[in-house]
Amino acid sequence: DIILERLLQVLLIEALRSDTGALATPGLLRGLADRQLAAAIRLMHEDPSRSWTVEKLARAATLSRSVFFDRFQKQTGMAPMEYLQSWRMALAKDMLRRRDGGMKEIARRTGYGSASAFSVAFSRFVGLSPSLYAASART
Repeated sequence: DIILERLLQVLLIEALRSDTGALATPGLLRGLADRQLAAAIRLMHEDPSRSWTVEKLARAATLSRSVFFDRFQKQTGMAPMEYLQSWRMALAKDMLRRRDGGMKEIARRTGYGSASAFSVAFSRFVGLSPSLYAASART
């Protein structure tokens, strides 16, 4: 339910930012409009903690790895693993803001094997450590 709620929020934001030519430019809506890519995107949203690979996602989209990768990048404007990391980080930021679990729990729920691996990835992506981000979000 939480993931579905977040997905709906992302879709709403994308819809509000778009104009009548929303499907003309790469983005989430364009990716979701593609039935095969939508299957892979839904899986990433439903189970962000899973150890996804381009191969697994391509299989879910019933495409070869290279066709899936190229099509995903063309339709969404980013590579599949880049999109997955963005989704995971959006979830992590939300969990940190809401204080929804400790570092190990958030790391596990966002697909990282350890709190330290999560912290490195989060710091690289956001520019702040998870603890600094959480503290700044509370003020």
